Amino acid sequence: MSLLAQRGYSIAALRRLAKAQLPRMLFDMVDGGAGDENTLRRNEAALAAIEFAPKMLAGAGRRDQSVELLGCKLPSPVLIGPTGLAGLLWPHAELAAARAAARFGTVYCTSHASTTTYEQIASETPAPKFAQVFLYKDRGLTAEFARRAQAAGYAGLMLTVDNQVMAGRDRDIANGMSFPLRWSARGALQFAVKPGWLWRMRETPSPTFVNYGERASLGAFGPLMNEQLDPDIGWRDVEWLRGLWRGPLILKGLLHPQEARRACETGVDAIVVSNHGGRQLDGAVASIDALPAMVDAVEGKMPVLVDGGFRRGVDVLKAIALGARAVMLGRPHLWGVAVSGEEGVFHVLDLFRREIDRAMALGGWDDLAKVGRDALWRKRLD
Repeated sequence: MSLLAQRGYSIAALRRLAKAQLPRMLFDMVDGGAGDENTLRRNEAALAAIEFAPKMLAGAGRRDQSVELLGCKLPSPVLIGPTGLAGLLWPHAELAAARAAARFGTVYCTSHASTTTYEQIASETPAPKFAQVFLYKDRGLTAEFARRAQAAGYAGLMLTVDNQVMAGRDRDIANGMSFPLRWSARGALQFAVKPGWLWRMRETPSPTFVNYGERASLGAFGPLMNEQLDPDIGWRDVEWLRGLWRGPLILKGLLHPQEARRACETGVDAIVVSNHGGRQLDGAVASIDALPAMVDAVEGKMPVLVDGGFRRGVDVLKAIALGARAVMLGRPHLWGVAVSGEEGVFHVLDLFRREIDRAMALGGWDDLAKVGRDALWRKRLD
């Protein structure tokens, strides 16, 4: 057994390893959420509250957890969602994560705020990938991101719609985690006591948000987001982007069934049920609690994905039982990349795969198609 597998035996163990290796400011940036972090905690608590009713004599000697998603065949119902600022955790972290996803055979979604360009990630990793975009006040900037993703050969465009303004994240405020950074003696000490991180990051001493050209520096990024994030967005904008993008369009950040139904009518190809990992509206419903109504609303017309709070393979099976096609991972892969780069991310994906397989064996399901709502303890559905 490798040292990584021995010490990172679960996502929770990887989180502890990441906490030990990262400066406090950066760990809290990944780990924290908005406001009092009620939604962040609720994501995990709601998943823990769901119970299975396994069938012990159903027989599941061989198990298949592969899924099809928008023309991509995945070996397991997990993919890597868009997460900004990853390049602050490990040198060229986005490339490392994309390579790990390609090795595993799943989809990686490139964040708008990556420290490696759309184009480089697309050219250096062969597997299908999605690209993330926002609706900016300058719609031309959104259109330019879409054009670049199309030219680079991305297999899908993921429009994130729950990031209309910068959220209030108390941990970041307390740590001075803003752009530009507010340095203090306490903050500098957080970095000084992490020599391993400092040594690794010598490869990228000044990471920037390279997709933004002249405004890519760490200092310019915060003001740019404050300037461009737009709370005045609507379905007209989704229809506009649908007209620009040739290929699957995924809408991320929906929680209300009315919007799920509207997405079907607007030509969207998939939705992601998401509260942004509890990092935007504190008090929003847990993603897993919103999922069943969202699945019912689309009536099988499009695949439904979900993220938020997934830490175990059995959590993924709960989402599958409630109708999700697949789960997007956020924090788990960031903890993996912070601990061991590409190998850390691959370990996270394989850890989920192995845990899903074990849960399928213990539950008596030899195929994901057999993991439906009838696999859940009935009180959940009353």
